Amino acid sequence: MRARPFLPLMLLVPALSAPAQVSISIGLPHMSIGINVPTMPALVPVPDSPAYYAPGMDTNFFFYDGMYWVFKDDNWYASSWYNGPWSPVHPEAVPLFVLRIPVAYYRRPPAYFRGWQPNSPPRWGDHWGADWSRRRAGWDQWDRRAVPAPAPVPSYQRGFQGKQYPAPDRQQAIHAQNYQHQPQEPVVREHYAAQAEHSKGAGRGERPEEGPKHH
Repeated sequence: MRARPFLPLMLLVPALSAPAQVSISIGLPHMSIGINVPTMPALVPVPDSPAYYAPGMDTNFFFYDGMYWVFKDDNWYASSWYNGPWSPVHPEAVPLFVLRIPVAYYRRPPAYFRGWQPNSPPRWGDHWGADWSRRRAGWDQWDRRAVPAPAPVPSYQRGFQGKQYPAPDRQQAIHAQNYQHQPQEPVVREHYAAQAEHSKGAGRGERPEEGPKHH
């Protein structure tokens, strides 16, 4: 999928700039990240977590709060559809329960994960440094008895594969029609709102595709 031209350039390089110089919102989906997911992967709950992972994939592929999350080439990406297009997510905007997914559930862990406890989250503070640790203080401390319920998997997407996979400008309307989960994370809510606004402008006058609704 080709990169889409309508995003500000600063959203394309969140991992390469100082935090004060970039937006830390997810933004709109616009890019390929070099993975091809031909069909919606099987998603399995991460124990004691509201997140899921994809054990059958050879990449770090997760689902949380109504969005797919991929950690690849030392960057986080998110999309509301399983094969993108994807948006880069700045390390300071990644939801806490995504950061807390244990090392063992990364199907393609980077080399610096080596030696870290498999049942504990990655040591992001060690990797991203003191400034990140200060801004996200307490990210690795939570009440494991009070973990929120996971969002439902958007199973309707199994019917969209190959040539049926929707173009980016169609994705939001189909998603809104078939998936009723209300995201809890502010950054995800902002992304949904921005995507809806863009879709409204890009697809004015078009009817959304029909499909069964899932909750």
